[in-house]
Amino acid sequence: MKYMAQRDAYGDTLVRLGQHRKDLVVLDADLSGSTKTGKFAKACPDRFFNCGIAEQNMMSTAAGLAAGGKLVFASTFAVFATGRCWDQIRQSITYPDMNVKIVATHAGITVGGDGASHQCLEDLALMSSLPRMTVVVPTDAVETVKAIEAIAEHRGPCYVRMGRSKVPVLTDEDDPFEIGRATLLREGHDISLIGTGQMVAACMEAAESLAANGISAEVINMSTIKPLDTATIASSVASTGCVVTAEEHNIIGGLGSHVASFLVESCPVPMERIGVRDRFGESGEPEELLEKYGLTGHHVAEAAVRVIGRK
Repeated sequence: MKYMAQRDAYGDTLVRLGQHRKDLVVLDADLSGSTKTGKFAKACPDRFFNCGIAEQNMMSTAAGLAAGGKLVFASTFAVFATGRCWDQIRQSITYPDMNVKIVATHAGITVGGDGASHQCLEDLALMSSLPRMTVVVPTDAVETVKAIEAIAEHRGPCYVRMGRSKVPVLTDEDDPFEIGRATLLREGHDISLIGTGQMVAACMEAAESLAANGISAEVINMSTIKPLDTATIASSVASTGCVVTAEEHNIIGGLGSHVASFLVESCPVPMERIGVRDRFGESGEPEELLEKYGLTGHHVAEAAVRVIGRK
């Protein structure tokens, strides 16, 4: 299986968009080498602004540029983009409905050795709680390209979450992408596995494992957290009767919480959430951390068996 880093795809897409969108400007908080916005800085130096290690100022500047008619992309690590800047995002971007695209990298525990201070596990909760904010979590580099193109055309504030590591490429260039629409990657009738980000790969791995034991799992790539594709969820669980969600995020306030909130109000079914269970991260190798925190394909498969037993 091919592995690619989403942030590389992000940088390349910015360069391509910038060639024909002269209103596009990019801001970064002194991390352009890591977020890959440095590629845009080289291609369009007059439309790139390094705001330094002053993330709150970066968001306020982004709002001002957007108010002046610019299409603004602002990037830094997820922990800084959301936690450190939440007040500026709320007051200056989402409340006045500014056309700012916050694209964050280095989310989740797979940041690895940088440890808990840099492993953002709360960003989806923070961003999805804000009115007018669209929240997108592409699963791989190919889908990242489509997501960046889509938010560039979408009017209003957007948050896009990406990791640090190279992740499996699950989607194809010809696969459709639409904000607010999930994609069905595998059909099944015994259980629905709904993943987001790199945990979609874990769901696919779990589906293969379950199939070897006679269990048919449906796999859904929920690439938009907000607005949530409730129609696809309802259709899937109507067939399978149970669900497991999977995310590299705290189970509180992320994908699992959003899916659970919808289901309990409309079509309650047995459910289990795979994610970080209200803890901070720690230093370690990404694969070791995924195993320790229960974020692997076999953890998803084990949860699926438990949930099926509750039907």
